[in-house]
Formats: sequence, C-alpha cells, structure tokens
Amino acid sequence: MEDSYVLQLLAPKFKEFHLCFCGYAQCNPLHSFGPAARPNYIIHYILDGKGFYQVGVRKYELSKGQGFLIEPETLTFYQADKEEPWTYLWIGFGGTRAGYRLHDIGLNSGQLIFQCSYGNELKQIVLSMLKHTQSTTTNIYFLQGKLYEFFSVLSRDSALEATQEISQENNYIQEAISFIRNHYSKGISVTDVAEHLNVNRSYLYTLFKNALDMSPKEFLTKFCVSRAKEQLTLTDFSIEHIAHSCGYHDALVFSKAFKAQIGLTPREYRKQNRAETQDKLVASQNELESLMIKGKAYIHEESKNRQNEI
Repeated sequence: MEDSYVLQLLAPKFKEFHLCFCGYAQCNPLHSFGPAARPNYIIHYILDGKGFYQVGVRKYELSKGQGFLIEPETLTFYQADKEEPWTYLWIGFGGTRAGYRLHDIGLNSGQLIFQCSYGNELKQIVLSMLKHTQSTTTNIYFLQGKLYEFFSVLSRDSALEATQEISQENNYIQEAISFIRNHYSKGISVTDVAEHLNVNRSYLYTLFKNALDMSPKEFLTKFCVSRAKEQLTLTDFSIEHIAHSCGYHDALVFSKAFKAQIGLTPREYRKQNRAETQDKLVASQNELESLMIKGKAYIHEESKNRQNEI
C-alpha cells in the first residue's frame, strides 16, 4: 500500500515528447510494484528512505537522492525497504523523441540509475503538475513546460552514477522472463516455460529462487496480476475480459488468484482504487482553491495597506 497522489493524462497533444502521468507517494514498508511491464517511460526519484529496483536479474539498492528509469515493455519490480520505506515521485512520458530526450541527460538501457542533488526542485515541479488536473489548453501547455523543466533539472548532474548490481546475469532467467512477458496472455504454465528453455522444472525453480527469491509460479502469478491491476485502473473492460487477457480462462480462478495477491477481489480493487484516486484529486483541487483564496485575500489586504499609506 502507499499514500499517493496521481495525475493521469489520456490524450497527449504533443506527439514527439509528452507527459502521460505523474505522482508522489509515501510508501508503507515493503510496498512493491510488479513484476510488470509498462507501456511508457517512467522516471522515479527517491526523496527519502530506501528500497530496491530490479530489471530482469539486475538488482539495485537505492536511497534518497537517487532515481531509476523504467523503459517501455521492460519487465521490472521495485519494493520499499522494511525499516526505511521510501518516499518517491515519478513522471511517465512518451513520444517519438522520448528516447532522444533521455539520451540528452545520460539515461538509456545501459544506464538506468542516476543521482540528482536537486530533489526539492523536482518535488516542487511534480507537486505543481498535480495541481493542474483539468484538461484545458492552458493546463496542457503548462504541464508540457514542467516536463521540460524536470529534464532541465536532471541535466545539471552530468555524471549519472550507476550503483552496484547485486545479481549476476543469468541467460536462462532472462530467456524465461522474456517468454513469460510475450506469452502470459495465452495461459502458459511453469511447465511451458521449462520446456521452452529445455530444462526441468526443479532446475528452473532453483534458478528463480536464487536470482529473484521467488518460484517460477509466484513470478508468473505476480506478473499476470500486475497486468490485471493496470487494466482495472485504466480501462472499463469487464472482469472476464481482463481475466482472459491475463491468461486465465476462468474468471473465478482469476479472482481467487488476484485476491490472494492483493487482498481484494478485482471488482473491489477497481472500485477502491478509482474512489481513492478521485478523492485525492478532489482534495488536491480543494487545497489549490484554498491557497488561491488566501492569496487573493493577502493581495487585497496589501492593496488596502498601500492605499492607506498613500
């Protein structure tokens, strides 16, 4: 679980480089996301606390002042620390030139981790984005400008440093992950993965436990559920449709697997997630309106004082 504020944009105006979403969250101990593959680029920046980020079998321990890049359709997993869970912000973006913009600031497939000394500025940029929730032309241009400002701040630290990788590369694991990502919607089993790699199930189990600290079955289930969570949040597809798209031919079996992982049924998760998001957006908008009222009152009072002085 996490206490988060999120802005989601559905129709980008700028095709070459545009903001898709952004957010800010204070995570609970061991809060995690994934394993999942996302459709957009995402940059996370850690404001406080620590956790780890995993891409395939590469694992990075990260803390305050560091950040990580998630690339489109790349399987990732990240989790907050048990004792010092992280607080982070994120921006999701896309466009035909998004990769070039990342290259400008030194991020790419070989450089997924970075350091930045200007966390407070990045935080203020994202918080200002979260206050512009209406899809007006003015707000869209404002958010586009803030996206470029975010990249401008990141570009100040020209030496982006990668942290030490904990896990070693494992060709079998990489191939297994790739197979799952490309075929999970067909309802594949652990046996299918083992046969694809031409290894027995017990050896595949050992590989996954050593590299990822979970069994192949746990990994496959977590991946399918993560995909389902995205669809439940971002689409109006039926539970049955989402179950089939995630490799479950029986919606009841899917619901049981989902509840075992998340603690809620798919229907409950969709209802709660959308209600919380709406409440937070309303709260954010009310806070902004309150600040604007206070600002107007202050300006009015200052104007009266100046008139009295004259």
